[in-house]
Amino acid sequence: MNNQVLIRVRSCFIRGLCLGLILIAGKASAQQLSQNGASTILDPAQPYRAEKLNPISYAADCSVIVTPPYKAKVLRVWIPIPPSSGGQIVRASEFSTFPVDVQPKIGTERTFGNQFAYFEFKDPQGAQVIRHKFQVQTFELRWNIQPEQVTAVKKWPTGFDVFRRSESQAVVVDDRFQKLLKEISPDRKSPLADLSLVMTWVGENFTYDHHDASLAADSVKAFESHRGHCSDYHGFCAAMGRAMGYPTRVTYGINTFSKNSPSHCKLEAFLPPYGWVSFDVSETQKLVAAIKKDGKLAEKEKAELITAASQRLTLGFRDNTWFLQTVGTDYDLEPPAKKRVPVVRTAYIEADGVALPDPDPADPLKREFAWMTAYEFKSEGKVVNPFAEYGSLTK
Repeated sequence: MNNQVLIRVRSCFIRGLCLGLILIAGKASAQQLSQNGASTILDPAQPYRAEKLNPISYAADCSVIVTPPYKAKVLRVWIPIPPSSGGQIVRASEFSTFPVDVQPKIGTERTFGNQFAYFEFKDPQGAQVIRHKFQVQTFELRWNIQPEQVTAVKKWPTGFDVFRRSESQAVVVDDRFQKLLKEISPDRKSPLADLSLVMTWVGENFTYDHHDASLAADSVKAFESHRGHCSDYHGFCAAMGRAMGYPTRVTYGINTFSKNSPSHCKLEAFLPPYGWVSFDVSETQKLVAAIKKDGKLAEKEKAELITAASQRLTLGFRDNTWFLQTVGTDYDLEPPAKKRVPVVRTAYIEADGVALPDPDPADPLKREFAWMTAYEFKSEGKVVNPFAEYGSLTK
């Protein structure tokens, strides 16, 4: 078909709610927690319990362009397949390659259930293009958490172990996090209150910096520098949550509006009875900073908007200008790569067993890339970024 391979991957997207929570070590069954006569399910595969609002449909056209090293023998590419889940519906998925026809294999990694389209190019000559076209409908999710309803858990089922562990990379937890917790939250109150204190502290003490960023949800790097981008913010918050014993995870996805680097991650914490709740600490920090600098706003207006932004963060919010691609950190790809990945943002690529560096086109000092992505999203109507437009805070 004129050097194109079109692969329909329908089965990859019709998979329960909440991406990839294939439990390791025996797939422990869910447990129920009773409080005040009510029963709460403790299951990491529990669907999002959020209000779904303002659906937007997009026609997505996403490409990965790779220039392998000269005389590379084998180029291997893993591209995450966005799932249908509680916050999005994905349809009509098609892959094609250029200039060489390569048919992908679809693999599911075993730790979190993330799915990938895997491509292998033998003796690649020059740049290779992988194109993924699909339809995605996203929803605005609002959990509207009532703090008094969040239930403390004394013993988590083993299915949550992968979300409470200290990892070998990405979300690493050590004694330094425990020491800092005693400063931030000396008297433990409740899961939501404790996490809110951590997120507030990060908003006040971290500096958003694309150049000094790990691109890998590196909690230790974030702890030591207090700098980075979304993955550093949320990797750090996830580590602090795990230091308190709460299940947390980093979720990676794509923004659907124009920006230099479309990949973006969020923090999720499991808060019974609400299940997984999404928080965006870094974007909220940037929004608050923009409100403070806005010379057109009166001081009272600024204070009201800042309060609204902070409340939206802690009540649980996920925007409809973002869709999920992968869940979790520090796992083995399928088919296996040369080593475990800390995260997968847009793709993971190896040439002769050596990983090609992950690009950050938002880094103003970066001039060379081994590979790059290109995205186009066509929507039915106007797309408003709720972390840039103040109006979304007053609705």
